[in-house]
Amino acid sequence: MMQILQPPSWARAKGFSNGIVASGKMVFIAGQVGWTGQGEWKEKSFAGQFRQTIRNILDVLAEAKGKPEHIVRLTWYVLDRDEYLASLKEVGAAYRELMGRHYPTMAVVQVSGLVEREAKLEIEATAVLPEK
Repeated sequence: MMQILQPPSWARAKGFSNGIVASGKMVFIAGQVGWTGQGEWKEKSFAGQFRQTIRNILDVLAEAKGKPEHIVRLTWYVLDRDEYLASLKEVGAAYRELMGRHYPTMAVVQVSGLVEREAKLEIEATAVLPEK
């Protein structure tokens, strides 16, 4: 069970939800970066690493029998705010391809560094699977 929280007097959020209430089996996915499951860096661009990062999140989620629509929160850590903003068109296209029109709660935070030197971003995810 999942319900989007949208205060009636607020403008509708674009690309994310302000809040979600959900019940079910919780899945916590560690921060993922833009390397493949074998630890190979095939993408150098921000948008390319974003696409791979979301694929990694969805691969881990699938192990719990979860789908993109079960994700309730994404926390993004980006190295360069300007590079993120310049990549929004490509990031949006990759997001819609992989996640559809499901928009969980999100936060995007600029950080001074990530542990993986080649990473341009890292994303953590939380999902809630329906109880059977």
